[in-house]
Amino acid sequence: MIAQEDKKIIRDLAKRVAEIAELPVMEERRRMWKQHNQLKRVRPMILVFPEGSWRELLPQSVLQCQGEVARGIEWELRRRIYQHEYIHDDSVIEKKWVVSKAITTTDWGLQPKHRPSSQNTGSWGFIPLINDYSDLKKLRFPEVRYDEKETLGRMEEAQDLFVNILDVQLKGIAHVSFHLMDIYCELRGLEQVMWDMYDNPGMLHEAMAFLEEGHRRLVQQYMDLNLFSLNNDETYHSSGGVGYTDELPRSDYDPERIRPCDMWASAESQEMAQVSPQQHYEFVMQYEKRLLEPFGLNGYGCCEDLTAKLDYVFTIPHIRRISISPFADVDKCAEKLGDKYIFSWKPKPSYLVGDFDADFIRGYIKHTLDVTKGCVIEMILKDTHTCDNHPERFTQWTDIAQELVEEY
Repeated sequence: MIAQEDKKIIRDLAKRVAEIAELPVMEERRRMWKQHNQLKRVRPMILVFPEGSWRELLPQSVLQCQGEVARGIEWELRRRIYQHEYIHDDSVIEKKWVVSKAITTTDWGLQPKHRPSSQNTGSWGFIPLINDYSDLKKLRFPEVRYDEKETLGRMEEAQDLFVNILDVQLKGIAHVSFHLMDIYCELRGLEQVMWDMYDNPGMLHEAMAFLEEGHRRLVQQYMDLNLFSLNNDETYHSSGGVGYTDELPRSDYDPERIRPCDMWASAESQEMAQVSPQQHYEFVMQYEKRLLEPFGLNGYGCCEDLTAKLDYVFTIPHIRRISISPFADVDKCAEKLGDKYIFSWKPKPSYLVGDFDADFIRGYIKHTLDVTKGCVIEMILKDTHTCDNHPERFTQWTDIAQELVEEY
């Protein structure tokens, strides 16, 4: 239950969000995203995700609500307002509040364990739980559970909170992304998986086949429980895009029962960044392809360099968005992708830390824009874990990018 004092704070912020959402620029951005996602180049599109840096942009100290739940809602509303006022990208602020269905999923039979870092934001180490072939028998297929009573309660609370201000919408599974190798490395350890490709390929293939079947069963459970929701809107897609499109859902869809063919989906395998294209395909991508096939439009990749692997990526059914990571060769990738796929470029976030060099950043972005003139490009600034406590750098970076894209 949210206290009346907190409720007033939230409703006042929601009114500001509603005002922003009704600005003409938001409809113009929706239109551009739809054309962009249909491979019609309008101009290079820009999205900025502060991610870890949000603690420096919007620290908990700015919150005025007292209740824990209220503070979470307040922060999200302030985030949208901040995004509009200070980060001048192509984000669309919608006049709605999404309530997530109460869905829980059991694990794969084992709970990953890590060696913690000595730093608050440092990296942890793997503690392998699958140490030999016999341990594969400990794996179990996940089971999905849906709590309708809890879901209805969430809806009632949100409708009461945002009545006459924001449109409250119920959503189930809308972001679909497959991470097979991530799951297995959590249980086996990344270094050991690298050895397995040479010393024990049969075991690795068996594990991937199990994970593929487990994900296929998850998709079927979502369908049986009618938990899929459309993601042809502002829903985050792949490793950094949005789903606005008129291509989905299919013309024969039933709004009361969404199918995979009505949705975007994606997959990635960052753990395979340093292996050959052939090994990447053999040990994980072939399994991901089969999982992606039923979906209407797909994306692939995240931080892994796909420069030498694009011919394999192109074989993924309904592939539309391809991640061009900070480590990729943008010149070669631009030549390969052309205007047949979305060139989802991830600029280096490290340029936000240390000495901020606006001229260098301008030249860095301009080079990519020059070589991608024949591409349908979006630039997605993400993995931004810190800005050295200089929030203004996000504004500066985005303003530089917006100035440049107007020339293309």
